[in-house]
Amino acid sequence: MASSDHTRDPCPWVILNDFGVGFAMGSIGGGIWHGVKGARNSPRGERLVGAVSSIKARAPVTGGNFGVWGGMFSTFDCAVKGYRQKEDAWNGIISGFMTGGCLAARSGPKAAFGSAVACGILLGVFEGVGVLLNRAFSEVNRQTLPPLPEQPPAPAIS
Repeated sequence: MASSDHTRDPCPWVILNDFGVGFAMGSIGGGIWHGVKGARNSPRGERLVGAVSSIKARAPVTGGNFGVWGGMFSTFDCAVKGYRQKEDAWNGIISGFMTGGCLAARSGPKAAFGSAVACGILLGVFEGVGVLLNRAFSEVNRQTLPPLPEQPPAPAIS
């Protein structure tokens, strides 16, 4: 079994945590996005009212979409870890593939497969960048200078 990530909670709690984090990120990002969009699409004197009403109407929906994605991804990630009994980059790629396919399943098999492939590729890129960054910044592979030979202290000049 590969080394496990002991910094995260057990799977049921990770799923709830990732759903909550996804909802929060989606709500904040959606609030900014829809606030700007609402302000731009409002008449000159009503921009603040338009921004606030757009935020109230659309930001929770965006947050919910992000939360569902995060929770579903975490659910598949926990299931794949349990099935494979390994902790590696393939878990994220497989989970992304499955999440993309499930979220697009109502659009038909062709759209679901296309979305699954797109999400799998996206997660593959994320995992690949993570592996490269870990290699670049790991202390194990860092080259160090050899120790300098000790020299006797220079005599004091009086």
